[in-house]
Amino acid sequence: MGVATTSAAPTPVASPRPAGRRGRAAAWYAAFAVYAGGVAALSGPGLDRWWGIWAVGGYASAAVLAWCWRSRGRQAALAASLAGALAAPVVWLATQAPATPDVTVVTRSAALLLHHGSPYLAPAQLAHGGVLAYNPYLPVMAVLGLPRALGLPGLAGDPRPWLAAVTFLLLAAAFRAAAQPGPLRRAAFATASPLIAFPIALGITDPPVLALTCLALALLASPAWPVARRAWLGAVAVGVASAMKYTAWPALAVLTATIVARDGARAAARFAAIAAATTLTLLVALAPASLTAPAALIQNTIMFPLGLTAARTPAQSPLPGHLLATVGPAGHDAAIVLLIIAGVAIAVSLAIRPPADITAAARRLALGLALMFALSPATRFGYFAYPLGLLGWIALSRESAPDLT
Repeated sequence: MGVATTSAAPTPVASPRPAGRRGRAAAWYAAFAVYAGGVAALSGPGLDRWWGIWAVGGYASAAVLAWCWRSRGRQAALAASLAGALAAPVVWLATQAPATPDVTVVTRSAALLLHHGSPYLAPAQLAHGGVLAYNPYLPVMAVLGLPRALGLPGLAGDPRPWLAAVTFLLLAAAFRAAAQPGPLRRAAFATASPLIAFPIALGITDPPVLALTCLALALLASPAWPVARRAWLGAVAVGVASAMKYTAWPALAVLTATIVARDGARAAARFAAIAAATTLTLLVALAPASLTAPAALIQNTIMFPLGLTAARTPAQSPLPGHLLATVGPAGHDAAIVLLIIAGVAIAVSLAIRPPADITAAARRLALGLALMFALSPATRFGYFAYPLGLLGWIALSRESAPDLT
């Protein structure tokens, strides 16, 4: 007699993916918290320490929320990191601490632009004004100081909230152009990271330039638009960034070489022409007086960053270029020569083996910027937010990135 058997339905096995998502997001926030804690512990008395104190609490809370709250943990973690690492320190430092050098320079440049048609002091005034008299930024950066120059008081007139808002909106546009889901969440995660939240809290002006570079990369790789349209929009983004700061100029060279390899020389020439025209138009519109008297522009934006003026830039870190420059005039000249050699080497690499796609272009640009910052005679570790941010852009542009946000 046979034994009757029944086929039981298999017991559902809980998917490990939610726990994996929680673990990955919590690990990133924990790493951010360790970094912020290091800033708080190792920085001397000053604004860097205040950011670290605020941010370590925000990131630690975010790590706990991401790990423990299964249903809404990632959203709550994102809010906690934005509040602790960005919103709270920006409000605190803008209202309770003296203006940082970057904030002082940006707000004064906007006032000069409104009243004199140039964001730069004349060479005669620079000779007696000290380090803070110099403005190493290009004219579009002065736009971030216009709220204060137009009379907005307190936090509303401080450049830092505007830096945060502009950076977030540009990153959201970049993720949207990249056709990735959740562009606002991705932009919020990137803005809350130490690479962007830390410099914004101190009024440092690199985040919007980095965000514009990411937007250009996303537009050039976007599958949603025709090639001609995305190239035109990408060129405009690079042009605007190039009218804000010289650190955006290498992106024009790298992306032009990439377009040569991908779309041909004619498309690359059109891209470069649109970007250059955008930059020139903005320079003419925002600094007309600088074009008739270029000495001030040269002194502020070229000679001062290279350490060739009487007042030396305070940007310094124990990197090869700066260490050489501290040896004396010969060491300073050697650092500039090495910087030029590195630039030529990158240019030759672009001609011989241009990046095959936009992801490769982002990596090549990150390498070139890292070399430039390492060999510059006047440099700081904060500049490495550019190459690290570009690598972060590559990671966040992947399909797996929603696990973080």
